[in-house]
Amino acid sequence: MSFSITMKLVLLLSTFILFIGVFSEEALKPDVVNVGAIFSFNTINGKVAKVAMKAAENDINSDPSILGGRKLSIALHDSNFNSFLGIIGALQFMETDTVAIIGPQNAVMAHVLSLLANELRVPLLSFTALDPSLSPLQYPFFVQTAPNDEFQMIAIAETVSYFGWAEVIAIFSDDDQSRNGISTLGDKLAERRCRISYKSALPPDPKAERSDVLRELVKIRMMESRVIVLHTFSKTGLLVFEVAKSLGMMEKEYVWIASTWLSTVLDSTSSLKSVTANSIQGALTLRPHTPDSKRKRDFMSRWNQLSNGSIGFNPYGLYAYDTVWMIARAVKLLLDQGGTISFSNDTRLNGLAGKSLNLSALNIFDGGKRLLENILKTNMTGLTGPLQFNQDRSLLNPSYDIINAVETGYRQIGYWSNHSGLSIVPPETLYGKKPNRSSSNQHLDSVVWPGGETIRPRGWVFPNNGRELRIGVPRRVSYQDIVLLGNGTDTVQGYCIDVFLAAIRFLPYAFPYSFIPFGDGHKNPSYYELVSKIDSGVFDGVVGDISIVTNRTKMVDFTQPYIESGLVVVAPVKKISSSAWSFSRPFTPFMWVVTAAFFLIVGAVVWILEHRINDEFRGPPKQQIVTILWFSFSTMFFAHRENTVSSLGRLVLIIWLFVVLIINSSYTASLTSILTVQQLSSPIKGIDSLISSNAAIGFQVGSFAENYLIEELNIPKSRLVELGSPEEYALALHSGRVAAIIDERPYVDLFLSEHCEFSIRGQEFTKRGWGFAFPRDSPLAIDMSTAILGLTENGELQKIHDRWLSRRACSSESSESEQLDLQSFWGLFLICGIACVLALVVYFWLMFRKFNRHHPEGPDSTSPGNSRSARLQTFISFVDGKAEKSGSNSKRKRESVSSNNVHKEDKSTYRSGRIERDISFERQNGDTSAY
Repeated sequence: MSFSITMKLVLLLSTFILFIGVFSEEALKPDVVNVGAIFSFNTINGKVAKVAMKAAENDINSDPSILGGRKLSIALHDSNFNSFLGIIGALQFMETDTVAIIGPQNAVMAHVLSLLANELRVPLLSFTALDPSLSPLQYPFFVQTAPNDEFQMIAIAETVSYFGWAEVIAIFSDDDQSRNGISTLGDKLAERRCRISYKSALPPDPKAERSDVLRELVKIRMMESRVIVLHTFSKTGLLVFEVAKSLGMMEKEYVWIASTWLSTVLDSTSSLKSVTANSIQGALTLRPHTPDSKRKRDFMSRWNQLSNGSIGFNPYGLYAYDTVWMIARAVKLLLDQGGTISFSNDTRLNGLAGKSLNLSALNIFDGGKRLLENILKTNMTGLTGPLQFNQDRSLLNPSYDIINAVETGYRQIGYWSNHSGLSIVPPETLYGKKPNRSSSNQHLDSVVWPGGETIRPRGWVFPNNGRELRIGVPRRVSYQDIVLLGNGTDTVQGYCIDVFLAAIRFLPYAFPYSFIPFGDGHKNPSYYELVSKIDSGVFDGVVGDISIVTNRTKMVDFTQPYIESGLVVVAPVKKISSSAWSFSRPFTPFMWVVTAAFFLIVGAVVWILEHRINDEFRGPPKQQIVTILWFSFSTMFFAHRENTVSSLGRLVLIIWLFVVLIINSSYTASLTSILTVQQLSSPIKGIDSLISSNAAIGFQVGSFAENYLIEELNIPKSRLVELGSPEEYALALHSGRVAAIIDERPYVDLFLSEHCEFSIRGQEFTKRGWGFAFPRDSPLAIDMSTAILGLTENGELQKIHDRWLSRRACSSESSESEQLDLQSFWGLFLICGIACVLALVVYFWLMFRKFNRHHPEGPDSTSPGNSRSARLQTFISFVDGKAEKSGSNSKRKRESVSSNNVHKEDKSTYRSGRIERDISFERQNGDTSAY
């Protein structure tokens, strides 16, 4: 009995525990999922977000499968442009078990609320607080659900670079989001060799007054840059445009680029005021790009019904809608994973209970970390297109539409995407292709600029501050044809000045300037110091004979060179007069000896190869010596009469005749030059011979040549002598104070036009040029370079050169006396020598085989020494003897000789007589050959 009662009690207790567990589980699954939203609902984006979030809430709640029968409730809090009210709203949400908060609208509140979200583990999602400095490392529970402003700044920087502008002025509201955005813009411009020349901060939106804007725009109007980037919010932005219009800053030559705030105005405002519409014409702006889709079109078609016509649609409504769906899907995944929506007290706040601030009511969301992970794992297709986060929590494939505000509204001129840069086709069509960010692949459609201009504005003007550009010119003492300052006046003239003035006339705009001399007038100034005055702000540019060298390019920007100016060596030269032995001067003595030796060697080789088989190379020893000499030297004129019969002899002769042809041609050319052109001689052959000597070297005062010789060529400074004028050049060279002078080619040409006793030795050993110098990144350097190229193409630059620098007092031609030596021909002689050696080796090898066949060595040699001597004599006699012919060959030979004799008698009695004498001579002496 007691056992039965005990079992019933156990069963009853088990049922009670199970009931309590189920009840508790259901209690942990509330019927409502609370989400908060903090916006300023009087703003354009606030109104659009409110409509879109409520639409998303209704769509989610209409499908019970999304949250398992639970309802999503979005509570709205209006911060009304007030950060303090925004913080209060966030605290209220966190007291009421809110699983996530959408917002805030700006980065100022985002920085503060992200700290609360971190502590209470409530995810904070925003599609408008896009400050690049909101790092996920510092704010792990803050998620940006629209493209970060860093990408917007990259798009602006690439647009500036695309149009070729080097400087911009940035106007921004002095709050976290705008300030950090402009800071990012500066970094992105620097990566493209552009920069922000001036930053103009206005009071935070919407506190900026007309007087604040007017004060800044008046300063900007006096500046050089005409490219203005406006990064603020709609109220301040429109005020800036209205004031700019009144100041004439929306006319041609100005460029205005606004961030995405202007596109929201254009999209969401059905009819702008005429004043506002006129003030923004010609401006460029960006709009977040969302791919076209049926869901997007359906939602846009519902917009008027959803908003009751209160506000126009813009892309941030799509981001608001997708953000709500992102939260709903993450909550569903949390519940499917077995998670619960529960909150617990923060023990750190228990001590604050009972105070006037009910901070102890702030609860920690237990599933907040898992919900955040689910949000970051989002992989869905929303109204804005595919939604997925990178490792750095930025959305995949951020992109923007680029819009041009025009009289009738706006027109789209292209797209920007992080994948392919600027293009005129939608970015989603390029995602499947390999990224191509090359400049040739960047394209935009034509733009209507402020003032109705369709030609790309230059982007800068001369500062309208009443000051002319200060152009420094060197006060030269020597070579005043280059730059000449009038005595007691400010008149400046000369070659460089004329080039500068001609380039200015080529520019499409006025160029206010004044020349300021630099130097004491007693010696040429240091050009390094002159150029450094630009870097220090003393001069706005330098005009003159400024060589473009490395250490100067680190301080300034140079224009295109307008004249070449490499360094050359000038030294005294001695004229070489003609003499009875001038014919021997083309070759060096050693070359003559080698050439004569090869004539004899080739003659001897051919004689050896032809002696046994060619009657023309046979006869008494005296006659054979004469034949060798005659044959050798007659090949010089290709007049040898002896025919070669052997193949080896013909091979050697062909190669030798080619060598003779080359030697004859070279000798003739060199002798012609010697006899017709004045010859000069000097121990200095060029820079190499000058460096290897210990002679003193002169250079021009102020020239870069001194540093170049010391630092690049390692010439001791003790060898360098400073000279200040052409007269000092001539005196130093005549007296032997210096062995040579190193200077730039234009100066040397002027010097040699009056001093014919000196000459340039060797070639230019540097390649430099003269250019005009301007501050780093100055647009003037680019425009002046274009002007110089124009002067080159139309011939004006050459005319200026001829007017100032083309003087030819020394008109006679002259050249250096350079004899041809063996080094120029050793390859030919080597080939000929190898051919001779190989021919002899082959010949004697054949002779040795024939000798062994006709005279085999006897087996009974008693005295090896005598036998070898006798055999050698026999071999020599064999080689010297005439070769035997076979019967048939002899018959054909006789018939051929007879035919040839008849033919030769008809042509030349001299040749026939010679053959007859040769035959008679052989008969008188008897043919005593070995054969």
